[in-house]
Amino acid sequence: MIKHPIPPLYDKSSKILILGSFPSQKSREAMFFYGHPQNRFWRVLSSILETPLPQSIEEKKSMLLDNGIALWDSIASCDIIGSSDSSIKNVVPNDLTPILEESNIKAIFTNGKTSDKYFKKYNPTLSAICLPSTSPANASWDIERLVGEWNAIKIHL
Repeated sequence: MIKHPIPPLYDKSSKILILGSFPSQKSREAMFFYGHPQNRFWRVLSSILETPLPQSIEEKKSMLLDNGIALWDSIASCDIIGSSDSSIKNVVPNDLTPILEESNIKAIFTNGKTSDKYFKKYNPTLSAICLPSTSPANASWDIERLVGEWNAIKIHL
């Protein structure tokens, strides 16, 4: 069983919450979200927000918080082989209550089907919009197509 090592990122001004599934090995090593260089999350968001591509963890945190975006994952701990979402078993969900009570979340988005599946399973009274995964495993979606779909977050910011 691997425990999620990264705390949620949010503040009282956060308007939307983006949930991944569980951090990849690279993200767990970096101790921050979307740490794999091939994951397109940061490129997609910087394009949508019309901001320079953040490089450091501090720049990434600032980009999110300055734009009212909270970030976390649906899963608190699980059995996982490497970074493969398809291998996830024995899920313990993250408790979203602190984020929802301490911020101004108006909409929740899930980054890919695995996050969406576990979010819906463990949060049946909440709703979320599932966006296509920014993971390199979702190779059929190029960056332009991802940006087009992820633009849905802008109406809530």
